[in-house]
Amino acid sequence: MFIVVDASVWVARLVSGDIFHEPVKVWMDEKLEAGDIFLSPSLLLPEVGGAIGRRTTPILGLKAVEAIQSLPGLQLVEMEAALVREAAKLAAELGLRGADSMYVAVAARLDLPLLTLDVDQKEKARKRVKVIEI
Repeated sequence: MFIVVDASVWVARLVSGDIFHEPVKVWMDEKLEAGDIFLSPSLLLPEVGGAIGRRTTPILGLKAVEAIQSLPGLQLVEMEAALVREAAKLAAELGLRGADSMYVAVAARLDLPLLTLDVDQKEKARKRVKVIEI
């Protein structure tokens, strides 16, 4: 199964002090063991690097990006022009933040479920895609 995974989930997975760390870690490990594949727009890398770098240190932010890039269960989706236009349309129609709209656009384009911890994104994305709850 393919699942679009938002940056909020990856940050929770990588920051042991995050309140969602343990449930996300368990869920992701189970999915990877079952052979599931996670997809995220390439925007994931600067989002995770910045989020972790701000919460911890810049060096840990960079290490998080390197760790994500080396995961065999993750495929990054390039943010080509047509996908960006789809995301912009979704952002305007659903009232999504710009970055959030990219994850919803990937899920909508590929007809895949979305996993996010962002309450606002979850609520708005449900109008177009299936949203997974952990």
